[in-house]
Amino acid sequence: MSRPPVNPDKSVAGIALDPQTLERVIPESKRPDGTVRKQIKIRPGFTPQEDVRKFRGTRQAQMDATALPKGHIIGWAPPPQAAAASDAKPLSKAAKKNAKRREKKQETKKDEVPDNWDDDDVGDDVQQVTKESNPSTSSTQTSTSNGTSTNAEELSTKLEKLQVE
Repeated sequence: MSRPPVNPDKSVAGIALDPQTLERVIPESKRPDGTVRKQIKIRPGFTPQEDVRKFRGTRQAQMDATALPKGHIIGWAPPPQAAAASDAKPLSKAAKKNAKRREKKQETKKDEVPDNWDDDDVGDDVQQVTKESNPSTSSTQTSTSNGTSTNAEELSTKLEKLQVE
């Protein structure tokens, strides 16, 4: 036989099963002045007025059991989640632009990882990177005006620097 719980469930009237004697009792409690009320035994078969439930006939109980939740409409079923996602409206031009901007911003954040975490001058590194990117754009502008020879030289130097392993 299993043991009853240490803190048994109480009824509305406060009646619980005593874990030692397995009798129905009202457990001892403390009064506001600090004194302790004794444990009160409840006669077998006695049900206090607070614990008496409202009488429900068999048909009423069956109706309560099968009742729909409040606000529910008979015959209405919510659409499946997959169909709701596929029926979504296409993005507008502005929404597409904003999505591209967000993606680009995330990519730039990923690329801005400092080489040395010990450096406190993180802002200076970012400025150097922007300075390096600006001369390369100016050199491409000059290369287009000078011809393809300077552009080809830049490409050859970049290819030499690359090492495939």
